[in-house]
Amino acid sequence: MNRKLFHYGAAASLVALILLTLAWELWLAPVRPGGSFLALKAVVLLAPLMGILKERLYTYQWSSMFILAFFTEGIMRSWGDSGLSQTLALWEVAISVVFFACVLGFARTFKRKPT
Repeated sequence: MNRKLFHYGAAASLVALILLTLAWELWLAPVRPGGSFLALKAVVLLAPLMGILKERLYTYQWSSMFILAFFTEGIMRSWGDSGLSQTLALWEVAISVVFFACVLGFARTFKRKPT
């Protein structure tokens, strides 16, 4: 597949996850009324953003492991929460899976061919 397609998918899903996290924890279904400090996890998602946007292979590699924390949080909150928070947690899982797949696809395009 095309490297650019994986790049755009990774960038779009990372931005979507940042926006979902902010909306979830500040307005849609915060843990505490009026917002919660869990919104700060969106700041953590900014760490790989520039490297992803600049197509740095190393960032793609380490962020493939980094995103698993958000996948795990989504699984746990979809299991433990109810209502809108549960739905948002499932969206977090889905977006994390898309990001993970795009990151792996992008990194795979750099695989050396045997000579």
